[in-house]
Amino acid sequence: MGKNLLGVDFGTTALKACLFDEAGNCLASESVQYQLITKGEFIEFDADEFFRVFITTVEKITAKFKVDALSIDTQGETLIVLDKEGKPLMNAIIWLDNRAEKQAKDMENKFGLEWTYNITGQTEIPAGYPAPKIQWLRENAPGIYNNAAKFLLLEDYIIFRLTGNCAASRGLYSSSLLMNVHTGEYIPEMLEYLGINESQLSTLHESGVVVGEYKGIKVATSSLDQVAGITGAGVVREGLMSETTGTALAVCALTDTFPPYYEGIKVPAHYVKKGTYCLLMWAPTAGAVLEWYKRTFCDGLDYRKIDELVEAVPVGSEGVIALPHLCGTVMPENNSNAKGVFFGIELKHGKGHFVRAIMESVAYMIREYVDFMKVPVKEIRSMGGGAKSKVWCEIKSGVLNKRIVTLKQNETACLGSAMFAGVGIGAFSSVIEAAEKIVATDKSYEVADSKYQPIYEDYKKKEKKLMEIFR
Repeated sequence: MGKNLLGVDFGTTALKACLFDEAGNCLASESVQYQLITKGEFIEFDADEFFRVFITTVEKITAKFKVDALSIDTQGETLIVLDKEGKPLMNAIIWLDNRAEKQAKDMENKFGLEWTYNITGQTEIPAGYPAPKIQWLRENAPGIYNNAAKFLLLEDYIIFRLTGNCAASRGLYSSSLLMNVHTGEYIPEMLEYLGINESQLSTLHESGVVVGEYKGIKVATSSLDQVAGITGAGVVREGLMSETTGTALAVCALTDTFPPYYEGIKVPAHYVKKGTYCLLMWAPTAGAVLEWYKRTFCDGLDYRKIDELVEAVPVGSEGVIALPHLCGTVMPENNSNAKGVFFGIELKHGKGHFVRAIMESVAYMIREYVDFMKVPVKEIRSMGGGAKSKVWCEIKSGVLNKRIVTLKQNETACLGSAMFAGVGIGAFSSVIEAAEKIVATDKSYEVADSKYQPIYEDYKKKEKKLMEIFR
């Protein structure tokens, strides 16, 4: 009899749990949203409430279905501090929390960005990462720091509550600044700098390793939510890439070659398994731009009607150019002053031109990211709300000159975690086998349109000149 595999995706403000069989069929799903506690730069959440949210949601599924194994992918960098009794000493410090700006800058001055990248795969030292947060506690909350028996992230905290074991996936710790991205082990120099030791941290494992049991359910390690998401999309080897056009844009690719450091490097290399890295680029606004335009200027039109407007407009939007930077830019240039722009407007242009220009601008961002990563790509798996639009997928394929493939399962992070759970209990021999058996593709778009190449080159020239205004 086949195994039932539960994948749990623990996001920043919502949890989603999906139960799959070994063929990838979704048997049940549950979700819940929660609100963070925000006080100035402090962004927190009750650690006990994290577990209550988790267990309440999961038990709704286990009450109706047999679950053989589960795995939990989580938001990265959220820090939870426990005392010697295993109780939280304070609220969880969420990854968005920026209280440790000074400590992050001090750490950058101490180690330098070249050392940081070569050892951790991270191109910067943000205040939201766990290492600066631990140093902040040391300098500003000595009562908590001195009584801390464990410094955990969210995955290992939930695993600890379920099994009593402090165990975590190396994939999650990739952006902690505590782990060597090549060896998958803790960094002695960083622990010494922070004044902590390995006994205060979780034991690190590969993704898909059983580390305990809860009420007869095997509990396996997962990974960072982005890595779980691409795993559930079947991006498990070189040559495949994912793009997620949701509110924001995320583009991920796997590589077995660690990109060499150069001054100004922007793309972090996250740990997937030893010798394999996930390159991640993102933009704060993508689908959000289309949603903003629809809400503001297309009252009464649904997305099907909007797609029809776009299909009536030729490639290149008849000269209309959109810059989709409504919340600044992050990669490859970090410019919080960047703004959104419509350029080249004439009297002949209507709603369809503006919407097509938005869709094309997101495709141009993806093209830029793909070129910037310099990894071989044969196929791009498309996820998020943008994947539902046939015309948008066709635009992306034309701009990128790549095959764009959508997926039958939208909850790819949950599916990825379920795949890790399956590997952990031997339902699959490897993640690659799991992807071959369980990931189902839907539609495929392969649009060869030579018109886009000169239009894209012209777009980049104009974008460069427009962006100079915001520098």
